[in-house]
Formats: sequence, C-alpha cells, structure tokens
Amino acid sequence: MMIKKLVAALVLGLSALGAFAAVDVNKGSAAELDALPGVGPAMSQRIVDARKQGEFKDWSDLMARVKGIKSKSAAKLSAAGMTVGGKPFDGAGAPAKEAASKKK
Repeated sequence: MMIKKLVAALVLGLSALGAFAAVDVNKGSAAELDALPGVGPAMSQRIVDARKQGEFKDWSDLMARVKGIKSKSAAKLSAAGMTVGGKPFDGAGAPAKEAASKKK
C-alpha cells in the first residue's frame, strides 16, 4: 500500500516537472508552443508560420518577425520556458527606445 502511494507521488512529481519543460521556438510544434503559459493558438501559429521563412536567429529576430512578441512578453515567455536557439531571453533584444527609458 505504501509503495503505491510512493509511486503515485513520484509520477505526479515527474509530470509536474514536464509541465515546465523548455520549448525552443525553432523546434517546438504548434501544440508544444501553445502549451506554454502566455501562448495561445493564434500566437503559436504565427510563430510556426514565421519559422517557415527560416529559423529565428535570436530573441530580437523573433520579436521582429512575430506580431505580439515584444520585450515584456518575451521576458514572460522565457520565464514560462520558451527559448530561441536554446537560450532564454536576457533583454538584449530590447529596442533602443525601451533601453533608453530604463536608464532614466
């Protein structure tokens, strides 16, 4: 009886870890992207459609090519597990105007 509870707890723990798995925009399917918090069916489709032109080089390339992804949303998506080329968003792709306003 105790072993069944341990196995059940282990399975639940492992499935919870899988929910936070990183998804690279260059490799993830529309369904995998859609499973990330903050990404709905429309955005995942825009990502897949833009990817048909070629892989995203970095976060700034993703933000330039996919409507609805800017610095603020990129930071949230990165925290939710999205990566570009295996790298999380570090703010380096922020437009100059946003970076200048943060210095003030």
